[in-house]
Amino acid sequence: MSFPLEAVRDRFPSLAMRDHGMRRIYLDNPAGTQVPLRVADAIHDAVLYRNANLGGAFASSVMAGEVWHGAHVAMAELLGAASHEEIVIGPNMTSLTFQLSRAIGRNWGPGDEVIVTRMDHEGNVGPWMQIAQDKGATVKFLPFNTETWQIETEDLRAALSGRTKLLALSYASNLTGSINNVKELTAIAKEAGALVYVDAVQFTPHGFVDVQEIGCDFLACSAYKFFGPHMGIVYGRRAVLDSFTPYKLRCSTNDLPGRLETGTPQIELLAGLTATVDYYAELGELAGKSGSRRDRIGQAYRVSIDHEAPLGLRLIEGLQQIEGLTIHGITDPRRVAHRVPTVSFTVEGITPKSLVGLCNAENIFFWAGHNYAWEVVHFLGIPAAQGVVRVGMAHYNSMMEVEEALESITRNIAMLRQQRQG
Repeated sequence: MSFPLEAVRDRFPSLAMRDHGMRRIYLDNPAGTQVPLRVADAIHDAVLYRNANLGGAFASSVMAGEVWHGAHVAMAELLGAASHEEIVIGPNMTSLTFQLSRAIGRNWGPGDEVIVTRMDHEGNVGPWMQIAQDKGATVKFLPFNTETWQIETEDLRAALSGRTKLLALSYASNLTGSINNVKELTAIAKEAGALVYVDAVQFTPHGFVDVQEIGCDFLACSAYKFFGPHMGIVYGRRAVLDSFTPYKLRCSTNDLPGRLETGTPQIELLAGLTATVDYYAELGELAGKSGSRRDRIGQAYRVSIDHEAPLGLRLIEGLQQIEGLTIHGITDPRRVAHRVPTVSFTVEGITPKSLVGLCNAENIFFWAGHNYAWEVVHFLGIPAAQGVVRVGMAHYNSMMEVEEALESITRNIAMLRQQRQG
């Protein structure tokens, strides 16, 4: 079935916004997506009619508890977890990773090792470096291959040892867009006795996640990257969650996942999170799938991938026609399945900020900078103060928008070069 683009776009009110009569083109999606109306409606309903703390016997508190439970169940279905008790929800991925790193690394000491990669967002590097420093453990950096743009199995095997406590691994890079074979890499790390913490923030908007098939111990994602509210979610394998002592208040619950969720939850955003998962299920129905919510979610991802891949390929093809422009990531159309539609590039003699500023002025939204891919830009020899131009599609984007973006990029690069020469 073809992707129901118009029906999808109709569900996102922000896509119809105009500024001084000028349309908006949202290609800033790697930093955060727009939300469908049903998400905003759910937040509105919860904050007005289900607004209470948890644990009371009165109506609004009972309803708030139902919202909390429903969000955990929904995310368990989205990620393929065995139980809602394996889902930890908090303010954002980075905060949750910092919090969990303290508990996971509580008993680390000198001689212990943690592996982070040169491919990851800083949110899956900095927390592990800091707990390792606090505990006297050793940090090893795992490179990615600049020909395949992925973490290679032989490099991982060389980095592992009998003292490796944890591998922090990205599912997809937020700068290069390349996707790692996390299932294979996880299996290698698990054979060595290491825990595996997967950052799926950039993958989850574009690919169907199955944590049980991957075999990882933890997997983190961010709802605002996949059409939801500003929240972070971490799946944790039950046996592992039961094995460590979290940092928590003395009088707070010892049940999962509550003992890992500090403070009062954001009830209204949890309502929006459930509505986000239901949006995927609705999209699966529009694409002709019935059955369980997870079955419908899977169909939504299948048709989304089929829609997004040509957009990414067309963007890459158009950028490759520009002299002096370097795409940092996979460009081979035969390997489109190994990347998400996040494309980063630099242009010889032109700062990313100057180009992005001109395109932004035309209401075409994307970013300049390192985008917190701190290790990536340093590994590639890109000045962190300048970074890259990053353009990223979501499934509500159209080919016409990609063409408009390419025209703007091409024209503004030519203008900046003319200004420099003149």
